[in-house]
Amino acid sequence: MRASQILIPTMKEDPADADVASHRLMLRAGLIRQVASGLYTWLPLGLRVLRKVEQIVREELTQAGAQEVLMPVVQPAELWQDSGRWDKMGAEMLRIKDRHDRDFCLGPTHEEIITDLFRREVQSYKSLPVNFFQIQTKFRDERRPRFGVMRAREFIMKDGYSFHADAASFAETYQAMFDAYTRICSRMLLNFRAVEADTGNIGGANSHEFHVLADSGEDVIAYAEGGSYAANLERAEAVTTLDQPPAPAAKLEKIATPAVRTIADLVELLGKPADALVKTLIVHGEESPIALVLRGDHELNEVKASKLDGVASPLRMATDAEITAAIGAEPGSLGVVGLQLPCFVDRSAAVLSDFVCGANETGYHYTGVNWQRDAALEEHQIKDLRNVMPGDPSPDGVGVMAYARGIEVGHIFQLGTTYSEAMSATVLDENGRDVAPIMGCYGIGITRFVAAVIEQNFDDAGIIWPEPLAPFSVHILALAYEKSEAVRDCADALYAACKDAGLDVLLDDRKERPGVKFNEADLIGLPHRITVGDRNLKEGKVEYRKRSETDSELIDQNDVVQHVLNQRS
Repeated sequence: MRASQILIPTMKEDPADADVASHRLMLRAGLIRQVASGLYTWLPLGLRVLRKVEQIVREELTQAGAQEVLMPVVQPAELWQDSGRWDKMGAEMLRIKDRHDRDFCLGPTHEEIITDLFRREVQSYKSLPVNFFQIQTKFRDERRPRFGVMRAREFIMKDGYSFHADAASFAETYQAMFDAYTRICSRMLLNFRAVEADTGNIGGANSHEFHVLADSGEDVIAYAEGGSYAANLERAEAVTTLDQPPAPAAKLEKIATPAVRTIADLVELLGKPADALVKTLIVHGEESPIALVLRGDHELNEVKASKLDGVASPLRMATDAEITAAIGAEPGSLGVVGLQLPCFVDRSAAVLSDFVCGANETGYHYTGVNWQRDAALEEHQIKDLRNVMPGDPSPDGVGVMAYARGIEVGHIFQLGTTYSEAMSATVLDENGRDVAPIMGCYGIGITRFVAAVIEQNFDDAGIIWPEPLAPFSVHILALAYEKSEAVRDCADALYAACKDAGLDVLLDDRKERPGVKFNEADLIGLPHRITVGDRNLKEGKVEYRKRSETDSELIDQNDVVQHVLNQRS
């Protein structure tokens, strides 16, 4: 492609509303343009990258045995009513009516459509397992679209769904999808982690998210340094190295702690570290308030807490007035001695001795508290309630935990029979009985992948495309193309030779100053740059520079194609 024949509207200055590197660079490099909040037009350069992402995804899923289909963006309300989700979906689902006043929506996801297809076309267990996928537009009416295509309202997604007669069949397909996702990320030359993830309200034992590691990532990943364990922060298991508390060494004392409301206040007053303190949180229960007890330096993991038996859903913290009514003390003075509420104790808090906690009397705390002697631990349930912290031992015993930030680009998980049962999508088993198949769900954010790649591959000058996703592989900069016959002849010859060798090539044949061409070349970030100028051509040379490197070199103009091929290998 010649630059004079393709729309690449670059920008010199950073857009004011771009908060992350990918958004800023996609606008500046002319990959996208915003139409409205969360809605973007993909321009030629960006679309070439998008199509390369799609192709890699399509190849790997097909190799893994998935069949490609294409389902409609506009979906009838009847199917969502069948599943019971029409009234449950919030404002993110954009509902519309046709000219006959029938209800439809712009599909935020396609579980209902695929389950309807299955129930119409598959009747016997002998047809199982089946695994379908599509690459299709989704619309979710985000309250606050941000970060460019990272969290847009309209986006392209690969969503896949599988149907199985039994758990063993599902497990086999799940592993095949896990392996396919791993290959997809590897082919894009990304630094990524597959992490254990929370299964949410749907449940199921299997769930993994695939995260591209980047400082701008919205998600916190907990992983083991020196080990293989990794999970998102919501899911990561927090463990302790102690089996039981050390023997008591202090006596129980009640002390006045006026104006103490927080752990920080208590640390300042007593001069004790936060890990020697215990905090008691009160949440709504299904029948009565419930206490959650953690070490003073630990944070409650609300996802873990929301799954505790008897805890009301969604998780709600008790108000100050509700706490005072239930315990007789204000927040900041709560503790485990004499506590009369149902109580869950975090593992790390359960192995403390000689600790400090509230006295359940406003303005007072106990020091030297010990389980059993002062508070009967067997009356409470010991659970994992907290967020993992850096330095914690890994749950599998290999390495210690650390944090990283990630951009979620893929999620695979088990749907169980939630949709197949609700929508009566059954098959006849070997005994002639109707059974609801187990379903799996496998998503990849295609447009999000493009942004995630940039977040991991850029410098101060612009994007640095990894070879497999670059819109073009080779960028030929012809200096004074319109004036110099020698430059024009050489550039045209190199352009033709690159195409003959199967290389995607962009020839900058525009009437622009060299500085403009160099700056825009760095901004666009194609992997290989060839600069053709009169000065070097006098010696039969052109300048080669790899975008990921700072140094350039002179090479013979007849060796360009082979040199690029060698650099790609």
